[in-house]
Amino acid sequence: MPSQPDTLDLVPDQHAVAAAMQWLEGIAEREAWSPKLNFGLSLSVDEALTNIVSYAFDDPSEAGSPPCVMLSCSQDSEWISLEIVDNGRPYDPTKTPPPPLAATLDDAEIGGHGVRLMQHYLHELRYARRDGQNRLTLIVRAA
Repeated sequence: MPSQPDTLDLVPDQHAVAAAMQWLEGIAEREAWSPKLNFGLSLSVDEALTNIVSYAFDDPSEAGSPPCVMLSCSQDSEWISLEIVDNGRPYDPTKTPPPPLAATLDDAEIGGHGVRLMQHYLHELRYARRDGQNRLTLIVRAA
């Protein structure tokens, strides 16, 4: 039977990512996640949330309801699912192709590689836009 989800409501400001990382670390400790699992999910949440805080609410003309972000983490014996819901501007990170990998460090472009990293550590990355909200779901194997 799946456990009840852990949830965290955030104001998307300069403290949001640190608060989310602390919340996720508490879950990882309680659930005894492996270091690899904890690292991959933490990196993915950090990347997604940093982008949401940095870009989803930066247009004052789109101001409606107060900006908010909600995280929800649930786990069963096989999977961990972490959903990030925000009421910022629509953006589907799964549809944006990452920049090409550079042959050398000097040729590397800055930015745009976060989704590639997330896809490396996650089993699945899903996006949906419903009821004026972005819903990004990160799924990893629990074992």
